[in-house]
Amino acid sequence: MPDITWEAPYCGEGANCFRVGTDPTGNAYIAVAGQEDTYLTDTREALRTLIQDIKAGKADHLL
Repeated sequence: MPDITWEAPYCGEGANCFRVGTDPTGNAYIAVAGQEDTYLTDTREALRTLIQDIKAGKADHLL
């Protein structure tokens, strides 16, 4: 497993918690809190773009 530094969980209502992490080589990770051994990974730039797009409302149709 990569050397991932996880941030504190981000939680919505109930037990819907996610964690975001990074490693020294520039990769970013997203995982369900408590299941960090199963994660989605991409570059930090890709994670930045994802967060910006979500904030801009581009994923509102999923709600």
